[in-house]
Amino acid sequence: MKHCSLALVATLLLSLLLGACGSTPTAVPTEAPTGLTLTDALSRTVTFDAPPQRIVIAGKSSLTLVDTLYLFPETQERLVGLVVGQQPVGDFVSLVDSAWDQKMTLAPDAGPEQIAPLQPDVVLLRSFMADSLGRALEELDIPVVYFDLETPEQYFRDVAVLGQLLGNTARAEMIRDFYQARLDRVKQAVAGLSGEGPSVLLIQYSDQGGEVAFNVPPAAWLQTSEVELAGGAPVWKEAALGGGWAVVNFEQIAAWDPDQIIVVSYKTDSAQVVANLKADPQWQILQAVQSGAIYGFPGDIFSWDQPDPRWILGVTWLARRMHPELFAGLDMQQETVEFFSQMYGMDKAVVEASILPALKGNVE
Repeated sequence: MKHCSLALVATLLLSLLLGACGSTPTAVPTEAPTGLTLTDALSRTVTFDAPPQRIVIAGKSSLTLVDTLYLFPETQERLVGLVVGQQPVGDFVSLVDSAWDQKMTLAPDAGPEQIAPLQPDVVLLRSFMADSLGRALEELDIPVVYFDLETPEQYFRDVAVLGQLLGNTARAEMIRDFYQARLDRVKQAVAGLSGEGPSVLLIQYSDQGGEVAFNVPPAAWLQTSEVELAGGAPVWKEAALGGGWAVVNFEQIAAWDPDQIIVVSYKTDSAQVVANLKADPQWQILQAVQSGAIYGFPGDIFSWDQPDPRWILGVTWLARRMHPELFAGLDMQQETVEFFSQMYGMDKAVVEASILPALKGNVE
């Protein structure tokens, strides 16, 4: 033991002597930084000392954010609270998250007093919630990251931000590649068409309170982009410059008299709505009804027209409906199986048992 101690002292003295003579010391390995800095949809720079482990999704219109977050496997462990609104988010999330029943749920109008007790490391909000909720959370030193998810470009950008937030940028790139491959397929198929494609009217049907109404989406919303991406010309685009669904009457619909009509319905099966419209003498004067070119926008648990991850299925279906001659071999049920398998990691048997039976609208 004594000889070992003397040898150790000699070694230390030699090291000091070499250092004094100008020798370059060996670099000591340091631990990689764990901080995170990202830029959100409002161009805000948000910095974290460590990757967030407790994530809460709050605010209105958060369904698309919930379903997009679940494209990443880390969500199951890190999402601790989310909004449950009119659309039954649990009907889908329970299929991809075995711990769904352990998540805390919030109402769409939940404020800081309901969110803060969840002790979030970050709260995810849609951009339009910045004034009504985001600033109040930031005043409590709760970090907020905003998302748009309203156009394909915004969607890809926001998915990349989620990849940073969850520390899985490779998954974000994989998601983008999946979507881009399907967009490229549609783009290449319709590239040779002459003109601007069929004139198309996409309308949302609602009968809230017994009052039937038809609405068109804003020009900047995803529904409009979906029609254009699929090779159609949205007839309502110039008239829909507001910030939300706008009511249109039948006189305006008749004036547009488009080649094709696409009906969205969030409360009832859009296929049944279409059947009722076809039987309505008033609607029978429209050329789309006369030619049978009126279709119910499909969906499963949720409609495919929304800025939910399913929007890529919506674009694919629209392209097939508008240009059946270009997509004769495309099987939407197979597209659906591939989507849920690759994007959510769902077994084919689960998709066939839980998703395909829920399909509604004029899928085929």
